[in-house]
Order: sequence, then C-alpha cells, then structure tokens
Amino acid sequence: MTALAALAVTGALTAGYLLGRWRPWQRLGDWAADQVRSAGPWARGGYARQATVALAHILTAPRTSRRILRTHAAGGREVTAPVRDPHWAANRTRSTDQEGTA
Repeated sequence: MTALAALAVTGALTAGYLLGRWRPWQRLGDWAADQVRSAGPWARGGYARQATVALAHILTAPRTSRRILRTHAAGGREVTAPVRDPHWAANRTRSTDQEGTA
C-alpha cells in the first residue's frame, strides 16, 4: 500500500466519521419537517422555496410524505362536535370510581 492510498483511506474514514457525527441528512430532514409543520415563511417564500422544502421533505422522509399526500384535506368534510353525556356521573361504573383511591 502506497502512502497516497493510505492517506486517501484515512481521509475517507475521517470524512465518514465527521459526517456521521454531524448528520447532515437528519438535520435536513428535521428542517424540512419543521418547515412543513408550520404554515409560516415557507408558504410565503414563493414557489422556489416551497419546491425546495417539498423536495427536501420527500427525499428525507418518503413514507411520511407519501402518507401526507394520500390524506384527504378536511376542507370538504364537516367536523362534528363530540357528543357529551349530561348524565356522565350517573353512568360511571363503580370500579372506575375506586381505582384512584387507596
């Protein structure tokens, strides 16, 4: 093994270690997920910024991106209020009343 080959192997191992510690792929994914979650500046940033964020999110989290794209928007459906039982205290079972007591 020549000195140049040993130097190249050492440099590649060092670069791999540093990239593993720095985790640029995970950092890019976290940034993209944060941008997608908030409807803040990424939505107002224009088409280039939206395309960059969407591409980064698709590359770093393909399963999540696929799930988001398959989910229907809630705009067309009515969201109903939860049904409340006015007699909730009378309908409790005895075992649930005694669970918290010692």
